[in-house]
Amino acid sequence: MEDLSIHLEAQSGRLAAVAAHPLTELLECPPEAGSLLTSTSVCIHFDAGEVVFRQLDPCKGLYVVVSGDFSRKAQRFQMRVTLGSVRPGDLVELAAALGDGHHTYTLTAITPGSMLLLPVEALHQAFQNYPPLRMRLLEELAREVSRAYMTCCLSRVTPARRQGNGAGRN
Repeated sequence: MEDLSIHLEAQSGRLAAVAAHPLTELLECPPEAGSLLTSTSVCIHFDAGEVVFRQLDPCKGLYVVVSGDFSRKAQRFQMRVTLGSVRPGDLVELAAALGDGHHTYTLTAITPGSMLLLPVEALHQAFQNYPPLRMRLLEELAREVSRAYMTCCLSRVTPARRQGNGAGRN
């Protein structure tokens, strides 16, 4: 029982270490960079079933969910994989905005909702003006990957070994 308690405590500590940081903390920057991001941001509304972006399309920027629920799905090895949902306050597509500039999955509105788009050109300009902003977002991307890995590990079902009395074995 003590081993289980230690294991659960360690698991809880790992989850806390990869918890999402508040959006205001992630996007905190000097007034010049903040003004640039604010002045170029656009609020976009989506109807239920509407595709926000498609996998492999060029990334227009970093999205912040304002309202509604959205579903992430990807095509991997000729299989359609549901990656989960995003909700208000979530940053969407850090990997595409910080990486090669192409979406890694398709995002579709489950309910009517809206998103704030921080255009990629403005983000890159803000990164040049204030490099710690890029580092903070890269750190959040690493936490996002770790959360996905932890979720995968926690949800993995391990088949139980059958306990037999040994009858019929040679």
